[in-house]
Amino acid sequence: VGFTAWSSQREPTQVFELLEALYHEFDITARQMGVFKVETIGDCYVAVTGLPDPNKDHAVIMGRFAVECVAIMKEVTQALELTLGPGTSDLGLRVGLHSGPVTAGVLRGEKARFQLFGDTMNTASRMESNGRRNKIQVSEATADLLRIGGKEYWLRPRPD
Repeated sequence: VGFTAWSSQREPTQVFELLEALYHEFDITARQMGVFKVETIGDCYVAVTGLPDPNKDHAVIMGRFAVECVAIMKEVTQALELTLGPGTSDLGLRVGLHSGPVTAGVLRGEKARFQLFGDTMNTASRMESNGRRNKIQVSEATADLLRIGGKEYWLRPRPD
């Protein structure tokens, strides 16, 4: 949150430095937690767990991963405030989680890459884009799985 305005006032190398630092830390955490990074698109980090083998605890794993990413965002932006300038530590993160079926595969072509498709991806994207700064917004499907996983205390209704 605030990334577009922040990046418009920075050199491209500074934007790259921030994203590289964040994604490096997210990647380490993802590997430790069994989360697979699908792709990064600009300042958007797309990750999944439960693929290719379904995992009944995927919602809990992704919830924990999301909490870690919010903490990493704060740590990294605070650490880079001196080198990247004022306002860096003010940057925030929105996270959207949804659980459901996806179509996954490698799209062949000049630059083949692994992709996920389907309503699940669209819903997760909407959860993120309509989320709040440094908050994790989950769909009802993910919330139900968190309740089943004994994590109902993680859930709080949005105040609006």
